[in-house]
Amino acid sequence: MLIGGNRAGVFVCGDDSDARAVVATLVGDIDAEPVDAGPLALARYAEPAAMLLVQLAYAHGFGTRIGLSLLHEKAASVPHDTRA
Repeated sequence: MLIGGNRAGVFVCGDDSDARAVVATLVGDIDAEPVDAGPLALARYAEPAAMLLVQLAYAHGFGTRIGLSLLHEKAASVPHDTRA
């Protein structure tokens, strides 16, 4: 989903890494940027971001063409800590 020429980020959580890869491909198919957010236990942190978007879109009049973008520097190898 392009917004102003930018791809909206979509957090993808799940305990099955193969399933996350499939969902990430589907997210890419809609021109959004998949963000692998790790195991399902971390989905609870992504949900408030979605609730904020809904409030901004409808209660604050931003409209439905709204999304998030995650900015980060890509390192050669970043360890993924799943202890959360």
